This record gives sequence, C-alpha cells and structure tokens, in this order.
Amino acid sequence: MMNDYGLPGYRGDLNKSSVTIAEVLKSAGYQTAMTGKWHVTPRSRADKGNWPLQRGFDRFFGTIDGAGSFYDPATLTRQNETIAPESKDFYYTDAIGENAAAYIEEFSAKPSPFFLYMPFTAPHWPLHCPEDTVAKYKDTYKDGWDALREKRFAKQKKLGLVKTNWELTPRDKSVPAWEDAPNKEWEARRMAVYAGMIDRLDRAIARVVRTLERKKLLENTLILFFADNGGCAEGMSAPPPNQDPNSSIKPTKTREGLPVRYGNTPDILPGPTDTYTSYATPWANTSNTPFRMYKHWVHEGGISSPLVAHWPAVIKRRNAMSSEPGHLIDIMATCVDVAKAKYPATWKGERIQPMEGKSLDPVFRTGRRTPHEAIYWEHEGNQAIRMGQWKLVKVHKGEWELYDIDADRTELNNLATAQPERVKAMSAKWEAWAKRANVAPWQSWAQAKKKG
Repeated sequence: MMNDYGLPGYRGDLNKSSVTIAEVLKSAGYQTAMTGKWHVTPRSRADKGNWPLQRGFDRFFGTIDGAGSFYDPATLTRQNETIAPESKDFYYTDAIGENAAAYIEEFSAKPSPFFLYMPFTAPHWPLHCPEDTVAKYKDTYKDGWDALREKRFAKQKKLGLVKTNWELTPRDKSVPAWEDAPNKEWEARRMAVYAGMIDRLDRAIARVVRTLERKKLLENTLILFFADNGGCAEGMSAPPPNQDPNSSIKPTKTREGLPVRYGNTPDILPGPTDTYTSYATPWANTSNTPFRMYKHWVHEGGISSPLVAHWPAVIKRRNAMSSEPGHLIDIMATCVDVAKAKYPATWKGERIQPMEGKSLDPVFRTGRRTPHEAIYWEHEGNQAIRMGQWKLVKVHKGEWELYDIDADRTELNNLATAQPERVKAMSAKWEAWAKRANVAPWQSWAQAKKKG
C-alpha cells in the first residue's frame, strides 16, 4: 500500500491527479481539521508534500501511518511536527477524540462551517487497551466463538440486518470448534481487549458528540461513521532483529525501555504496552458474522461495513435502516453535495480524475436513491464487481465466482458455472473499469511487486 511498484495506480503516495475532501470543502469556505491516521503517503517523504496540512487541512493531530502502538505511536504529529506522547497515561484513541473536540471548540467560534476527519486506528492491531476498560469484558467471551456467532446471527435476523433465508457461513476451516480449542481463557482475553478498544473508541466519539451538542451544532451536523474493511484475520510477527527502532510501526521497546513481546501465544496476555498481538482468524471470523473471508479480500467479509449517518435536521427517520448499497467513493460525492461545493476538473494546474461516486443525500432523506450501474473493487489482486443483485468476485489468481446477493449474500452458492454469459459480461465491465482507474491485473501487479 505504501510501496512504489512503478505502476500508475500503485505509487504508494497521493498523486497530483487527485484531490482530498478537505481540499474541495476548503475551497467552498469550510474550516478543515483531522485527527487520526494518515496512511496515504510514505512517512519517509522529506518534503511532507502530501501530509495533511499540504492536502487541505488547517489542523492536524495524528500519525503518518496506518497502525502502531496505542501508548507510543510512531510518527505522532501535530500540524507538521513530529511530537512525543503528551502525558504518562497517553492512549491514542482517547487523544484522537480529545483533539477533535478541541478543534470543534476552535472552529465553532467562527461563522464558517467546518469539516472534521477522524480516522481511528482502533480496533486495528496491536491489541492495546487500559486494564480498567478490559476488565468490563472479562467474562463476556468465555462461551467462545461458536456460541457467539450463532447468537449474533440470531440477533441480526431479529433486527432485520440480514434476511432470514441467508445462511450462516461455516466456521473457518483453520479454526477449531470452541470445545476443542486450547487456551480458552487466553482466547477470551484477546476478544475482551478488542472489545475494550472499541469501548474507548465509543467514548471518544461521544466526546465529539457532546461538544457539538454543547455548542448547539449537533442538529445540523452530518456525522458519518463506518469501518474501512471487515474483520482482520492477520497474525502477528516480530520486527526483524536489525530494524531501526525509530523507523517502524512495530517498536522494539516501550517508552519505559521494556522490550516489546510479539506474537499470538498464550504466554503473552494482550493489553499492556509491552505486548504486540492480534485477535487473528478465530475472532475475525466471529466479527464478520455471517459473512466469509476477511480484510484484504473482497468477498463480503472483507468489504461489508455498515454506514451510520446522523443528521437530525435532515434525517427524520430515527433508528431506521436502508439496504441501499454504497461504496467508499460515495463519501466524497456526498460531502461535495451537502456542502454545495464544486468538484474541480483541474487543481493547481493538474487535471483531476473525475469523481465516480454518487451522493448518499437522497438515502438520508428518503431511504432510497438511483443506484450505481456497477460498483467495483480491487485490493491486492482480489477483484469484484456488483451490478444490482449480482456480484462477481474472485481471490487473486483464482476463478470468478458469481453470487445472487439478494438471495445469498453470505456467498455460499456459486452460480458462475450455471451462468457463464453473465460472468463474461460482468468480467468485461470490470476489465474496462480497471483500465480507466489504473488498476493493474494481478499478474502485472505481482510482477511489479517482485521487481520492487
């Protein structure tokens, strides 16, 4: 993601043919601020040309990376200057919320509107959380992943989040039945820490909401909340022994000088600052209930993320749900629309890639909108296209799979063999999009990666 493979769409850095939401809204008179991770430019870039302040933000507190210690994050930055954690009890999630609230306090003193981007790293690995929060979930997951998946699936059906005719995907083949799992107490601890991380995230968001409420701004502020991918099944390995301790999101020592212990092994209880672990496949499989696959892949378990929208002045249907499909590209289109901004054809003398998203504003107002003809994905060679009820998807180097998402969103009944003409037509549309969007087929991407 941050490497330069010499291909137009894979340079590992923001390019000059793109604009950020902050740049577009700032041109429409908005104040702009960001707190959190900025994982779109190499931290080593000396000129900081694509750091937040150089890409449309007036204020920035966060990290120039995608993950890291929650107690001592690498590349912690305020404005354009790298800083150290500001207190002994520093916790990154809390700090993101605190600084966001402070920026709202500052901006609310002026009449012009503001845009705040708040990308948390929680609940990305490592599993870090203060013990007083973890303790709240000490016994929550002791019944294990099998019982929890069944319980969640039943609740999802009761709430109308999933259709009653969709089937729960089988437990991942690499995961044992809970009754056969060793080290159950340690396994439950991993998920308890993960829950604690989300607890702190909730509190940080609540702090922002309370600030908006106190400033009498909550009624006419659009808040969008969503995750950037499904549950993450990644394991955890230690950094190489010869690594520069100041150059990686994986530190070798804590702020106090203690060695950091790496790995998903029962002798390392996650949570404290001297640990670096993940919750891995068993709990990612649980988090993605009822779907299959994970972050990295573009099956539903990798890409399906509910969008929560709050805007009391416009969204009158409280606690309502819409099944309208959307895509990340719709966020730019929505912000441009509701801010009455103009998406530029050129920016600073450069031609800008046309916007392909569609505003979600009609969904906020009516629950419906005119859908995309097609929406597309590519991540690390994994590919997908969705057209109405149909989704064509494949794992890199694999074969196309076809699913009727209306009838089978858990992707258990592959219809590719039964409908070869639909596969042919949809795959041709994916190829045309890939060419337009500078997406390289897996073979080209892999060759460039090997050379890099």
